[in-house]
Amino acid sequence: MCGIYGITEHNPKFIEKYIETCKHRGPDGSHIWATDKVTLGHNLLSIMSDPKQSQQPWTTPKGNRLVYNGEIFNYHELKEKHHKFVDTSGCDTELLAWGLDKHGLDFIDELDSMHGFAYYNKEKNTIILSRDHAGIKPLYYAEINEGLIFGSEIKGMLDKVPGSRTLNKLAVSFQSRTGINPLRQTLFSGIKKLLPGETIVYDIENKKIANTKRIYIRPNSNSTFKEKEFREQLHKAVKRCSIGQRKIGVFLSGGLDSSVVAHELMKAHGKVNSFTNRISPTVEADEDYNSDAEAAKVLANKEGYNHTEVNITPETFVDAWDDSIYFMELPSNNPSMSMYCHTNKVLAQNDIVVTMAGDMGDEILCGYPKYEKMFREVKPSSWNDLLKLWMNRMKRPLKLTVDILSDETMLEELANCYSEELWNPEDPVASYMALDCVTQVPEEFFSRNDKYGMAYSMEGRFPLASKNFMQYCLDIPTSQKLGKGKNDTKLLTKLAYKNILPSEIIHKEKTGWTVPVGYWLVNKIDSRLENFYKSSMGSETLDSVKASQKVGKTLIPAWVLKEWRTKYHIK
Repeated sequence: MCGIYGITEHNPKFIEKYIETCKHRGPDGSHIWATDKVTLGHNLLSIMSDPKQSQQPWTTPKGNRLVYNGEIFNYHELKEKHHKFVDTSGCDTELLAWGLDKHGLDFIDELDSMHGFAYYNKEKNTIILSRDHAGIKPLYYAEINEGLIFGSEIKGMLDKVPGSRTLNKLAVSFQSRTGINPLRQTLFSGIKKLLPGETIVYDIENKKIANTKRIYIRPNSNSTFKEKEFREQLHKAVKRCSIGQRKIGVFLSGGLDSSVVAHELMKAHGKVNSFTNRISPTVEADEDYNSDAEAAKVLANKEGYNHTEVNITPETFVDAWDDSIYFMELPSNNPSMSMYCHTNKVLAQNDIVVTMAGDMGDEILCGYPKYEKMFREVKPSSWNDLLKLWMNRMKRPLKLTVDILSDETMLEELANCYSEELWNPEDPVASYMALDCVTQVPEEFFSRNDKYGMAYSMEGRFPLASKNFMQYCLDIPTSQKLGKGKNDTKLLTKLAYKNILPSEIIHKEKTGWTVPVGYWLVNKIDSRLENFYKSSMGSETLDSVKASQKVGKTLIPAWVLKEWRTKYHIK
């Protein structure tokens, strides 16, 4: 996993500075290539081969240039399919470069990957920017006077994009309305992101986007669930995602999704390094915040994992706070971001370079009660109706502004970003899940994994979000994924692994992998945490709230927002 950067002018000094700002993304080398029309840069985190064999920018067989951040999980299958490809490096970058030269944009359809890449075609004088089908890897860009500027992170381009430290009204309205911002516009004015599955072709001479392409994983709902086949497909996905030469660590949350990933990785490699958070001091308020740790421990002991418990205390929360704001780049409603940041740091300290997690399982396998409720009670009759329903996904999102645009304006932009190709009138719930896969998951889960993992030079992988496994699951109708009650969700996984995983995993009540920071604050559990909060937000906030962990869902996001605006000098 790497960092990629570029601008459509001769400007090595700017790209060198950009690389330095994001050097955490690639400790194995950095290089710059430039002409009078374009400058490309790259940080390297070598996974597949010797760093000496995979330096970028990469020169393609036709003399074009490629900078690439990602992994091609069907790399070996594609090598067998394309006999004319000559592998000299053992690196998937070489295959991608050959494929783009030979087949152009059509080669992207063949990839089961996570990626963000830029491909400069010298003959056509164009740059292709592309992001993977699920939005696992980020890629940001802006159209400025000089032309196009792009990169894997926002922070390195802020001073190059005029007005970027002011808030984009559409983006800030949408996040205030729904809790996340899956639109093309970021909160930073003038800076956009490629959407999941999106590819753009930029005409350098005329300074405009000349062509676009989009890949969607559609909810076909035309297949039948079979327990053995499900396990085979999942094992194949995990095995594909375990390619490379670096040490792998699994985020073992204690839930079904991360548990099946760890189980299949153990079958494929005979070894699992697993990591779970344990909350200290122990809290049993609105839920038992160590139930995840206990369930994970049962599985790890049963299967013989090399298991590490990462203690999360008020002290670790405070120590990781500044890094969690800086590296995330954009504010989040999740009160546990500091915990996630610290956990990634611990994995890196244990020599982990590749991480695995079970993200996307809920969205493709009916893991949330909202899907069951929609299946029983709500029947949207059109894509537009479903988009309206989706916009009400959060009851009380944090309002970043009081000057919110109209729902009609925001709905129109949401429809512009996410096509009716995801609509299946025979299975509206599957359509809702497919929409969550490209909105909720990349914005809430993949983004934090990329930012916090790469902050400590680690690559994050998600077998359940691989293209083939996503399509396999979305081909199974919603009616087969739900049991009899609202808590009987994710039925396929439970059936497939009922006699394989411990009952503590199969029958575990769904909880969030969260830190009870709201409870710590309002109950004055730790004076350092309390003083740290008051120094930023004032004492009157704590004095006016009830003693409940749920308070953290409003206390902490507001704190994150204030700190983010200060750290990034937002006007």
